[in-house]
Amino acid sequence: MTKEVIIEKINAFLIDEFEVDGEDITPEANLKDTLELDSLDFVDLVVSIESNFGVKLVGEDFINVVSLQDFYNLIENKLA
Repeated sequence: MTKEVIIEKINAFLIDEFEVDGEDITPEANLKDTLELDSLDFVDLVVSIESNFGVKLVGEDFINVVSLQDFYNLIENKLA
C-alpha cells in the first residue's frame, strides 16, 4: 500500500467517522488541538485503523504522535 493510499484512507475516515472538516486536515495538524480528537475519539480511531489496515496499535505507539503526519508515518511503518 502506497503512502498516498494510506493518507487518502485516513483522511476519508477522519471526515466520515469523526466529522473533521476537510480543510483542517493538513500534515502539520495537531491530532488533539486542530482536529479536536479526545481520548474516546482516539479509541475509535485505533479501532478504525485496525479494521481498515489490519494493524494492531497500542498506547505506546502514540507516544511520539503529535501531528497528522506523525500518524501517517506510524501507520506506514506498521504496514512495512
